[in-house]
Amino acid sequence: MDSPTVLRRRLGSEFRRLREQTGLQAKTVADTLGFSAAKVSRIESGQTTLKESDVRALLELYGVRDDFERRQFISLTRRSTQRGWWHDYGDALPDWFQTYVGLEADAARIRAYETELIPGLLQTPDYARAMFRISPSEQRHGEIERRVRLRIQRQEVFQRADPPVVQAVLNESALRRAVGGAEVMRAQVRHLAELAHKPSVTIQVLPFSTGTHPAMSMAFHILSFADVPGDIVYVEALTSSLYLEKESDIARHVIVFDQLASTAMNAEESLSWMHDLVAEGYGDDD
Repeated sequence: MDSPTVLRRRLGSEFRRLREQTGLQAKTVADTLGFSAAKVSRIESGQTTLKESDVRALLELYGVRDDFERRQFISLTRRSTQRGWWHDYGDALPDWFQTYVGLEADAARIRAYETELIPGLLQTPDYARAMFRISPSEQRHGEIERRVRLRIQRQEVFQRADPPVVQAVLNESALRRAVGGAEVMRAQVRHLAELAHKPSVTIQVLPFSTGTHPAMSMAFHILSFADVPGDIVYVEALTSSLYLEKESDIARHVIVFDQLASTAMNAEESLSWMHDLVAEGYGDDD
């Protein structure tokens, strides 16, 4: 089942298509329906939950008279207001990250570049636990465990009949930094090696020997969807996140990611490198 986040994006994409098809400007739509210009923008970008009354008003304005098509829009609207499974973890999940979890749940392709840590989708429970323990905000044991369970539940996308195609380029520092100690890292790197054998997963290591590269100051994820046009670039900060949808922004990040992937070790070399790291770099806890 599609997540509410993706359903809102699909609705927004359809309403943008209908508006452009009728030749109306966003300001005209806003003025005609008594919306603000910001509301029209949020609707078309899938950033707001739609009321059925708003949907009916938009369909009327855009001349959608076919009963079947109107019912499809209403059905999509109702489904988009349902809670995703991750909302049960609302107390352990920042509001700004809930959108990402919803998008990730339905992404057909995920391209991730990380500089300092293993992507959440690829983490072991112990690695995640070690990361949460160093959070600047005080957390009780129970809160940490809820966040760990959420992180692991996100990984159930790999059990889908159509799992997402995941390509992760990991800076060497993300694998060498001993999060949680040697034992935790041995298990984490072995886990990455196991995931790398999945047909839908590619893991590449960007070695220090590469020198300078175009993403030295940032990590980012590019998410693509099977039946929703337009990719999304996700960039995370300490207390917030940024979702980029402009074609020029996406194109720039795709170019940089492709450069990183072509510079990094290929999948086979990376797998061999990870096996060596376990044997040599994490051979003991000294």
